[in-house]
Amino acid sequence: MSTEHPDSTGLRDALLRRPELVAGFVDPIAQIDGLPTREQISNIVVIGMGEAALAGDLVDAVAGPFTSVPIVVHRGYELPSFVAPDSLVIALSVSGTTDETIEATEAAYEAGAPLLSVTRADGHLAELVDAWGTPMVVLPDDVGPRLELVPLALASLLALEQIGFFPGGREWIAQAVEQLRRRRDQLAGPASPAATLARAIGRTLPVIYGAGPIGRVAAMRWKQQFNLAAKVPAFTSFVPELCHNEISGWGQHGDVTRQVFTQVNLRHAEEHPHDTARFDQVDALTLEVVAEILTVTAEGEGSLAQLLDLVYLGDLTAVELALAEGVDPGPAPAVEAVRVVTR
Repeated sequence: MSTEHPDSTGLRDALLRRPELVAGFVDPIAQIDGLPTREQISNIVVIGMGEAALAGDLVDAVAGPFTSVPIVVHRGYELPSFVAPDSLVIALSVSGTTDETIEATEAAYEAGAPLLSVTRADGHLAELVDAWGTPMVVLPDDVGPRLELVPLALASLLALEQIGFFPGGREWIAQAVEQLRRRRDQLAGPASPAATLARAIGRTLPVIYGAGPIGRVAAMRWKQQFNLAAKVPAFTSFVPELCHNEISGWGQHGDVTRQVFTQVNLRHAEEHPHDTARFDQVDALTLEVVAEILTVTAEGEGSLAQLLDLVYLGDLTAVELALAEGVDPGPAPAVEAVRVVTR
């Protein structure tokens, strides 16, 4: 792995500071003024795109089993028609200028839904919040691309804890931060598991599999990070869904696929026993038609710690893969080329 790299935004170093950045962001959030009561809410809608939408998926995966109301993640312009004054709408946008998020949030305000925005202080979303007088959690200035997911999700989880939907949330977060510290010490060392994974993947294309809500969110994060940081195609699915369709797609062209694809299994302690068994069945069917099957096992106490542990490993693996090829992991010019900015 080359030590000379074009990391123009310092992404690798920023990721290695994640435990301290997360703790420094979360600890001062003692109370979010203006939130509704639990009795006022019949459903929760998280609005976001890209990393922000995935933060909503993370919130659903971790807090969903504890909430007494459904959590819906909305990606796009037109808000679901059920949004009403009994909906808690959480708008997530680091820049505060995400076109789809702005339009959907405006629609939520017009529908009379209680709003919480998580964004930076200098964007259009913050201007709207100031005009509306609705609650907001302000993100620090050092939260940029590839660093958004965790603070957006944790701010949302703290809000749900305060309302009463996610009991013990702050303790869950403390356990997750502790696991991030332990994993960071490994990732920063000479035998970094991220660097080892990057070498194993090499110039093959990763196919990432997870299980259940935790594995599905983690696998999607790995896919997105391979796309954004390493600038390579990557693909994902999850057990048990892939056992009903995708597994059949490995039935032909093994002479080609074994040269092209590396399968990465993301495992965690929250797997349903049937899904654990299915992983063995899937591996038996794909072993001869992929270059290699790599297994990554989450560590930490609780589903949040395990999910953020998998996320952390994926973030650094994608960066290490980029740097090994002399690719700048920070900028994503293709994304900027197709971004719509109307404000």
